[in-house]
Amino acid sequence: MKRKATDSQGSSEAKRQKEPVSEYCDVEPRKDDDGAPVWPASPKAIEDARAFLKECAASQLKTLIVPDKDADGLDAGVIVHRTLRCLGASPDSMDVHLVKKGHSIHDEEEREAMKAKNPKYIIVVDQGSRAAPSVVEDSDVKSLIIDHHLSDEFPSGAMVVSASHYPPVATSALLTYEICKNLHPDIASLCGYLCAMGTHGDLGNTLKWNPPFPDMTEVFKTHTKKAINEAVSLLNARKQPLNLPLVEKTDKKSARRTAKFDVITAWEALLAANSPKEVLSNRRLLSARAEINEEVERQTHTAPKFSKDGKIAVFRIHSAAQVHPVIATRWAGHLKSSKLEIVLVANTGYLPNMVNFSCRIARCARNRDPPVNIIASLKAVAELDTTDLIQRMGESFARGHKEASGGIVPVKEFEELMALMKVGEKADAAEGEGREKKAGRKTVEKSPQKNTLSNYFGKKA
Repeated sequence: MKRKATDSQGSSEAKRQKEPVSEYCDVEPRKDDDGAPVWPASPKAIEDARAFLKECAASQLKTLIVPDKDADGLDAGVIVHRTLRCLGASPDSMDVHLVKKGHSIHDEEEREAMKAKNPKYIIVVDQGSRAAPSVVEDSDVKSLIIDHHLSDEFPSGAMVVSASHYPPVATSALLTYEICKNLHPDIASLCGYLCAMGTHGDLGNTLKWNPPFPDMTEVFKTHTKKAINEAVSLLNARKQPLNLPLVEKTDKKSARRTAKFDVITAWEALLAANSPKEVLSNRRLLSARAEINEEVERQTHTAPKFSKDGKIAVFRIHSAAQVHPVIATRWAGHLKSSKLEIVLVANTGYLPNMVNFSCRIARCARNRDPPVNIIASLKAVAELDTTDLIQRMGESFARGHKEASGGIVPVKEFEELMALMKVGEKADAAEGEGREKKAGRKTVEKSPQKNTLSNYFGKKA
């Protein structure tokens, strides 16, 4: 019997392995003079933070914890709260301040609200950092900032411990856990799962806990990853300010309830729980997650447009919910192109007259050399402007991390930024490319496949 000829090209393609994607912890950490890793932050800053927490607990004076509203920030805040309790602080001496929708701790209204609670110590966690006046206008108040967002500038007079220059960059919950776990023998058992929840909230639930990240084997023996990840999704849903129009039910007797900007529910649920499973029993959190999942699905089918150079995919949505980061993360894992680097999701419905946008590195671009830097890329586009666009966009442009950034800018300025990117414009064909394509054009039969990208983006949720 004659051997059938084989398609060598098809065979080689079938055997070709996918390009490996590097793990988060694969990056080389900084080293000291003896070659030991310097992580997750400056050793001096960590020791200073520990001294601050000890002093705070011993004083029994009013302490205000100011966490961000996502899983990372809330878990970090609860780690601080439990650490202070272990160190002897009275529950009555501690309070929490949750920043309003669309605000930052640097806004005068928030500074006044924090000051009105008469704290002597303020611990700000995961709020992002920039040059600003003191956290509150009171020289007698001591402030500690624990953060991992990229910044070299901080509020005046504050003690700072930042992970942003110590790769692999720890989340705020992980940084807080590393600061606190040696202050009392019970911290590891009380807060290990909180550290895992906050870290998975920012870095995803497929994270491999390799060194220099701590060994979490015991944590995952006690608390399943499934429970931890489900609790994370509840917390991140509860931060969403769904003020969508009420939708009448078919019986027209009652309207659907929508979730409010109710971060206090998530904070109180975390504070009261002793495990992620207890968080999962909170009905208000469960209701919020169902509603957010529906909104994400409704907004996800928006079709992207690309920058002229093909490096940035832009999705535009209009939602009162903070779903733009979720959608950016989702599409960053799916879109593929040899040129694509960044997925940008712009939300015109979150704040009046503003565009809130989130950027993520496309999965296909994670191993590029040099590495993709979202903050640098956004600033490079803005610098193409010959006027004062960067100043007009303000301090909330291109904040966060090199791998996950975004901003909050006025609508007019955002459109100018899109014009500089040349979003929607076709790329210039290389010289002679058009003639070559015409010469080699072949007739291709129409694909019978029905599940296409065009159909997907045309779906109505």
